[in-house]
Amino acid sequence: MTRLHPRATARVVGMPLRPLFAQFPLVCFIGALLTDITYSRTAEMMWADFSAWLVTVGLIMGGLAFIAGLIDFLGDPDVGSELIARIHLLGSVILLVMAAFNMFIHTHHAWTSMIPLGLTLSAGIVVVALVTEWMGFSLVFRLRVGVSE
Repeated sequence: MTRLHPRATARVVGMPLRPLFAQFPLVCFIGALLTDITYSRTAEMMWADFSAWLVTVGLIMGGLAFIAGLIDFLGDPDVGSELIARIHLLGSVILLVMAAFNMFIHTHHAWTSMIPLGLTLSAGIVVVALVTEWMGFSLVFRLRVGVSE
């Protein structure tokens, strides 16, 4: 039996894991940017705390998505040979490094560390995350990675 599409190898009960995990960091990083903006306008510590937690959870969930994506990338030669997959992998590495640096920035003294560096990093992370996720969506919807028919 021949396969119609590249196979996602990181799966549970037939469901690919990377798309499941990938949505959480995107939402967390967008939320962190919004709470950073709110903190820069109000100087209310609650928003700085929200930002620190959102960046941290986004980094953890992004790490899980990266591990699942790396298993897919290395597990099927058809996935690893695609240019979109390599761009997506590189974008994910850049995103995780930026998020780790941003987490360290956000866990220091609030105003002096978050404004402007933390806010700028959060904005950059959202841009990189959107581009990287677009590549991930292209893998699923254009190249049909992990889609069974």
